[in-house]
Amino acid sequence: MCGIIGILGSHEVGPQLVEALKRLEYRGYDSAGIATIDASGRLDRRRAVGKLINLSDRLVHAPLPGHSGIGHTRWATHGAATEANAHPHKYGPVAVVHNGIIENFRELREELIAAGIRPESETDTETVALLTGLHMTRGMSPVEAARATLARLNGAFALAFIFEGEGDLMVAARKGSPLAIGHGEGEMFVGSDAVALSPFTDKITYLEDGDHAVLNRGGVEIFDAEGRRANRDMSRIDVGATAIDKGGYRHFMAKEIAEQPAVLGDVLNHYIKNGRIVLPEALDFRGVDRLTLVGCGTAFLAGYVAKYWFERLAGLPCDLDVASEFRYREPPLSEKSWGIFISQSGETADTLAALHYAQDKVAKTVGVVNVGTSAIARETDIALPTLAGIEVCVASSKAFTCQLAVLAVLAIKAAQDRGRLSEAEAARHIEDLRAIPGLLNQALAVSDDCRALADWLAEAQDVLYLGRGALYPVALEGALKLKELSYIHAEGYASGELKHGPIALIDRNVPVVVVAPRDALFEKTISNMQEVMARHGQVLLISDAEGIAEAGDGIRAGLTMPTGGGLFEAILYAVPMQYLAYHTAVAKGTDVDQPRNLAKSVTVE
Repeated sequence: MCGIIGILGSHEVGPQLVEALKRLEYRGYDSAGIATIDASGRLDRRRAVGKLINLSDRLVHAPLPGHSGIGHTRWATHGAATEANAHPHKYGPVAVVHNGIIENFRELREELIAAGIRPESETDTETVALLTGLHMTRGMSPVEAARATLARLNGAFALAFIFEGEGDLMVAARKGSPLAIGHGEGEMFVGSDAVALSPFTDKITYLEDGDHAVLNRGGVEIFDAEGRRANRDMSRIDVGATAIDKGGYRHFMAKEIAEQPAVLGDVLNHYIKNGRIVLPEALDFRGVDRLTLVGCGTAFLAGYVAKYWFERLAGLPCDLDVASEFRYREPPLSEKSWGIFISQSGETADTLAALHYAQDKVAKTVGVVNVGTSAIARETDIALPTLAGIEVCVASSKAFTCQLAVLAVLAIKAAQDRGRLSEAEAARHIEDLRAIPGLLNQALAVSDDCRALADWLAEAQDVLYLGRGALYPVALEGALKLKELSYIHAEGYASGELKHGPIALIDRNVPVVVVAPRDALFEKTISNMQEVMARHGQVLLISDAEGIAEAGDGIRAGLTMPTGGGLFEAILYAVPMQYLAYHTAVAKGTDVDQPRNLAKSVTVE
């Protein structure tokens, strides 16, 4: 969610901090700020509400000199999006930036007030600055004060501290929320992720949970949760893989939708070689009695699609859980079961907590993640990369279809291991899956038709999405995308559930998007569609040419999809879901890449 950058540099850091924060905009934010230490040791800050351009404007008129500094993009949790609540928070000789939630901040605030210290904001983060500053007034050194403060904090956090008069010192800490250290030549860096650090260095050390680090320009000392010196591996990142540009597209989302055929091809080339699935040897589904699929938002819906595949192909029962509910209902888990945890960032707080709940209760944990160095990738028994590349738009597109591709490969492998597929049947399913990138390339042609429908959808107050089988969760994803991007209320339903309540909503002002390829369930879906049209509902049918032709003249509009993909055609139908939401948002003039109130990497509960 929030973005953190810290620099102990050899040049003026103000412009560098702002540029790094621009690379973190994809995480979502509503205010931003920086703090620096100048040559005399003076600590000062600038903050602004809204987009980074507002902070840049502030810095033009009131620049911040210095070669050391921290910066932050804030996604509001405690307190509204105001300048007083924006980071960095400062008290006396210390400034702090923070990602996460300090759960015991009220208790700490009461102690501080009793000590005569009055907060100036509504945030939990200010408590960290106040407490650290109080420790320093009582004679502690900056590092001692930061450590004493960290020992009092409950919750999840990534923190970076700088101190007045200490231009060659920064303290960083991580508990729950991700944080990385960048190594330069006579320079050191701290960042929320490699994207922020890649303009400065390709050498990264990821802090482990409970670590804190003391940095100066000569290097870093890392200490574990027990206060012992810890050795953490340094890795090299592919700087090219963190490049952020729109490639000539108007929005990142348009670029990322268009990239799907290529990245799907990369995924399948990685996991399928010479017509055979290639996965780690430990991924043997023999003896597995149940799967638990866990994710949030779009990742949860990827798991929902995969549930159909695992159960139909492999005969393997699947539980599906929203990560934020999973551990709280304390589900009984079989010692012969596996947990599959799906997350684009690999740092999603609820999914990570669900993993921790399951780790000692299931036989194996598998991560399906886009960031190979993330917490979920490191902490699962086996991590499977989705290879989508960096996804900047907050609303997921290519990450979703790459998750589906990896899960499809797993479903085929599970069916093979469990003796549910002959060699010829497995080969047919693999061939169907290998055809998906080419079919996706054809599916991109629906963009113009979706643009033509956008003005109609943009006028709606409510939109319903209907689907059956594996297309039902695709309908749910379509509704989610429309809500995220255009702020139109939308709901997805299993087509057969229409008459069990939602049909009461149907009138001539409610568009109904029906996702229905010409498959074994098509006739039933057409019957549901007729029920809608009989009540003057306006149907947009998304189907193949045969399905569109059979539907007749009663529909408002049709989007024609390519035929193919077999059991995995649900992946293709993600494309019109994405384009309908995208073009409707453009028609309404909303912020496509950074929708209001949303964050890309949700690292708080």
